[in-house]
Amino acid sequence: MRDLLVAENVTKRFGDFTVLNNVSIHIPEGSIYGLLGPNGAGKTTFIRIINQITYPDSGSVLLDGETLKPEHVRNIGYLPEERGLYKSMKVGEQALYLAQLKGLSKSEARKQLRYWFERLEIGDWWNKKIQELSKGMAQKIQFVVTVLHRPKLLIFDEPFSGFDPINANRIKDEILHLRDQGATVIFSTHRMESVEELCDHIALINKSDKLLEGKLSEVKRQYRTNTYEVGIESEDNKRLEKELKEKFQLSKANFKTLGNELKTNIHLQNGHGPNDLLSFLTNRGQVSHFVELIPSVNDIFIRTVENNRS
Repeated sequence: MRDLLVAENVTKRFGDFTVLNNVSIHIPEGSIYGLLGPNGAGKTTFIRIINQITYPDSGSVLLDGETLKPEHVRNIGYLPEERGLYKSMKVGEQALYLAQLKGLSKSEARKQLRYWFERLEIGDWWNKKIQELSKGMAQKIQFVVTVLHRPKLLIFDEPFSGFDPINANRIKDEILHLRDQGATVIFSTHRMESVEELCDHIALINKSDKLLEGKLSEVKRQYRTNTYEVGIESEDNKRLEKELKEKFQLSKANFKTLGNELKTNIHLQNGHGPNDLLSFLTNRGQVSHFVELIPSVNDIFIRTVENNRS
C-alpha cells in the first residue's frame, strides 16, 4: 500500500524539552490512521508540523511524495481540538470565507456548502451567528469547513467532542464515507472505542517517542494473550473446574449466561491450541460459549504506556 504521508526521524524541541524524539511514521493512502498517546505525548506538535504551523528541528515530512511546502496546505483539512470559528459572524458568511481561503471559488464554495448543509440537515443555520449555536451545532459547521474542499489528507483531533451519541455516530459515518471516497484520515482521540470502530492503522506516542506503529489487526495479534472465554455445562461443574485447573491456567470470567454453566477464562500454553481446548471441552460437556479474548486498543494503550514507565 502506498503511503500518502511519511515522517522520517522527526525531532522537535522547545528549549531543553524534547517534544518529539526521532519519530518516524508512515500513513497509508486511503486509511484511517489513529494517532494515540497520553496528554503531552507529542501528538499535537506532530499535527502542527504537518500543518506547517511549526517546523521540526530535524527530520523530514513528505506529502504525496513531496517535501512539505506551503501550497500543500490546500490538500489538508484540519479540525483542531480547540475550535476556531468567529462567534459574531454568520454561519454562511464564515463558511464561504473559509472555503475561499482553501482555494475554492465562490461559486464552487456555495455548491459544496449546499451539498454539506443538506447532507447534515443544517440548511436553516445559514444566517445564524456562531454564538447562537450550541457547541454541537458549531462543531458541525467546523466539520463542514474542514472537509468541503475535498483535501487528500484530513486531520481530526477529538472530532466527537461536544456531540451527543446520535450526532457522533453521524459524523463517524461521514468520516468513513470520506475514506471510502479516497481521503486519508489522521484521527487523534482519547476515545478508544472510536479507534476500534474507525482505524485501520495506529501509532502510539509517549513521552516524545513512538512506541508502536502498524496495521491495527497486526498490532492486536502481537498483543494477544492466547486466552479463551469459556462457558460449559457438565454434570459436575466443580469436578470439571478441578480437572481444567490441572491441565490449564484459569482466571475468573465476567460474561453473563442464561444457564448454570461453568464460566472461566482459560490461558493456553505449552503448545496447546484452541482446537485442543475445544476438543477437551466437548468431551466433557455442552459448550455454550467459546471466544478468544482479543486485546482492545485500550488494553494495548495502557499496557504499552505502563511498560514504558518501568
